[in-house]
Amino acid sequence: MTPYRHRVNYYETDKMGVTHHANYIHWMEEARIDFLDQLGWSYDKLEELGIVSPVIGVECQYKAPTTFNDRVDVTVAIREYRCPKLVVGYEMRKEDGTLVLTGSSSHCFLDREGKFLRLKRDFPGFDQALRDLAAQE
Repeated sequence: MTPYRHRVNYYETDKMGVTHHANYIHWMEEARIDFLDQLGWSYDKLEELGIVSPVIGVECQYKAPTTFNDRVDVTVAIREYRCPKLVVGYEMRKEDGTLVLTGSSSHCFLDREGKFLRLKRDFPGFDQALRDLAAQE
């Protein structure tokens, strides 16, 4: 998979000129959406199929600051998949290779009524794609 690239916008920085910590979580979501697009299972497609995937946890370890106009590459990987729980890992690096952040987000899979889904039974193609990626880690 190709890493997601984000350019730090001026409005994402704080009074000290560094990126506000909350923005990294937005970039994790942007990268996760891009990752699913590359996988062939876009959020739009999942929602059309009735799959809802809320965030149930987020973890971040900040390693180095970013500032306006930095380019940050976000690598996404499946750390764990045991349906209905999915843990997505993130690594963010500046163009020069400086490690900016490591983190993860945890998700579950629900139907539109809020009931847990059994992806292996109900959406075997999506389930297998996640299993294949989890096995690579």
